[in-house]
Amino acid sequence: MIAPKIDDWEVFKYAEELGYDVAWACDSQMLWSDCYATLALAAANTSRISLGPGVAAAGTRLAPVTAHSIASIAKLAPGRTLLGIGTGHTSMRVMGGKPMRPGDFEEYLRVLRGLLDGAETEVSHAGRRGYTRFLNRDQGFVDLEHPIPIIVGANGPRALGIAGAMGDGLVTIATTRPDDVQATLSAVRAGAADSGRALPDGYTVTSMTNAVVLEPGEPVTSDRVASLTDSWVGAAIHFAYEMWQVCQDETTVPPPFRSFWEEYCAYVDTMETPPDRRYLQIHDGHATFLPAAERRFLTEDAIRAVTLIGTVDEIVEQVKAAESAGVTELAIQSPLATARDVMRDFAEKVRPCL
Repeated sequence: MIAPKIDDWEVFKYAEELGYDVAWACDSQMLWSDCYATLALAAANTSRISLGPGVAAAGTRLAPVTAHSIASIAKLAPGRTLLGIGTGHTSMRVMGGKPMRPGDFEEYLRVLRGLLDGAETEVSHAGRRGYTRFLNRDQGFVDLEHPIPIIVGANGPRALGIAGAMGDGLVTIATTRPDDVQATLSAVRAGAADSGRALPDGYTVTSMTNAVVLEPGEPVTSDRVASLTDSWVGAAIHFAYEMWQVCQDETTVPPPFRSFWEEYCAYVDTMETPPDRRYLQIHDGHATFLPAAERRFLTEDAIRAVTLIGTVDEIVEQVKAAESAGVTELAIQSPLATARDVMRDFAEKVRPCL
């Protein structure tokens, strides 16, 4: 899971050289380079690894635009293109908006599915309805001949149900502990059943996480570990804060964050950014780097909550437990500055033991 920096597209090639199966490009228009432009460079310079946005923000593009963008990438990487798609948590919040509503997201996925299947599909825009389809297909502008799986990004119960009802797979955050995996899959299967279908063969379950191999005797709170984990932990804290604002009750705060939650809220309250645009400062560095003032919230409990961390044997045990519970893929996301280090350590130290 890579924060796309368009002049560093070679990180996707590096992932392929390390033996990774999929490289996802994050999508948030005010945080990183354009994911599709970066994926085009990656697609043109790789030959085996599967590629796609992870996950594209539905709220920032019309469904036909998303369909055309991913089908264009598929022209460069036929048979190895995926579409991760979600409601747009951070991408919408950094513009002062909110993620797409579940009902609208279901409609969005319906249109995507139809268009990527090559069908003429009913669409709506600005209160008007019409039909569209890919024209000029015989001219080779896009590739629809190779199926493009739609992998639905979801965390809450309603979105998980939509992933079961409409997706070819699921991508979710930090779900590797067996009990969490089973609860997640229960919601996905319920959504599939409610829609009258069983999960299709090959349905993928991807957990976004991070993975850090500790050196002998190294504490989880070491400076080195902080450099390999800080922005991913920060992103989880930011997400928890947005959810807490909806219902300011301690039970909505993840237990690993409760020891510092009052201090974190006080920190947000004293931010220099005016309250009506404070979301801009809250999400500064999101999943890329951690501002120095937030380093104090990088506790051992917080790191362990969203990271596979330990010796090689301990990480292997955690991975196998997640796999046994139903996770089929780990999507490793780490700070921009140390992404290659994390990718290399997992590929060279952990994967040979799985």
